Amino acid sequence: MTLRMRVHDKEPIGLALRRFKKLIERSGMQKELRAHQHYEKPSELRRRARLRKEKAARKALISPA
Repeated sequence: MTLRMRVHDKEPIGLALRRFKKLIERSGMQKELRAHQHYEKPSELRRRARLRKEKAARKALISPA
């Protein structure tokens, strides 16, 4: 996946850096990089997915929406 960001003339570097960080976050690249930093056993992946589903189900029961 390639991302391109053009830095405008006379744009402060802080503003360009903020735009870049938002671009990376929105693309999902940051989440993917974090997931690949350390090996996670398949059983741990399944456990986290199960816990995520249980939490969502509990939240759905409590929430009146």
